[in-house]
Amino acid sequence: MSDHVGFEPFQQSAVYADAARACGARVRWLEMGTGRILAVERGRLRLVLRVAQTGPLADRRRVIRGLARWPGITVVTPETPVAGFGLIPLITPVHHAIWPLSGDLRAGMAGKWRNRLVAAEPGLRLQRGDAGTLDRLLEREAAQRRDRGYRALPAGFVRALDPVCLRLWDWRQGGQTAAAMAFVVQGGCATYHMGWTSDAGRAAGVHAVMLTRAAEALQVEGVRWLDLGSVNTEASPGLARFKLGTGARLKRLGATLLVLP
Repeated sequence: MSDHVGFEPFQQSAVYADAARACGARVRWLEMGTGRILAVERGRLRLVLRVAQTGPLADRRRVIRGLARWPGITVVTPETPVAGFGLIPLITPVHHAIWPLSGDLRAGMAGKWRNRLVAAEPGLRLQRGDAGTLDRLLEREAAQRRDRGYRALPAGFVRALDPVCLRLWDWRQGGQTAAAMAFVVQGGCATYHMGWTSDAGRAAGVHAVMLTRAAEALQVEGVRWLDLGSVNTEASPGLARFKLGTGARLKRLGATLLVLP
């Protein structure tokens, strides 16, 4: 936990709450003694994602059990592992790659990762994206998601995000987007939200260059942490190596829990 002091997850931010509300969900900020906790409700389902907690296990368990005091089903994913009576695991714990944006970012990279970055940088012209970049990224990422069989927040949620919080990057060939990324900033933290790279982009090593430029720009902006998303060394070892090669640190979340009142 000490490696990530000050990190705040996107799913517990006002930015996330506003987008969820715009998409028709009920949003509640619950006062639980240790601070406000965001709960998103649809029908009789209450989702409480990425709850950050400190203190003894018994106190953390009590707070999570308190989230289920309403006439519906409560599902919680804590930032740190919590277990015990009334907490039924639904999904096993996952790890996220959290990149601390402090000091010389390139010095903290794995040697091979940095070498590939240096080799790819010459001649690559990247630019900040715009609304058109977002349209193209959403279209291409949706096709990529269908092909690869993974899940993500729907396009409607992305479009509901406050544009002030979005940071878009674009690489073009022949005037057309050939690689793009979207990040969401909330306070001193940011989240890699989505990305897509064409075959040409992969061959040119654009992904590493774009991620590095984005991280450096976020650092200048005052962002301290960049959440690169989940890491699965068994299902996607190449992607895991890519994320951790930046210098990001693994953060183990707790299991996703069905919570009994």
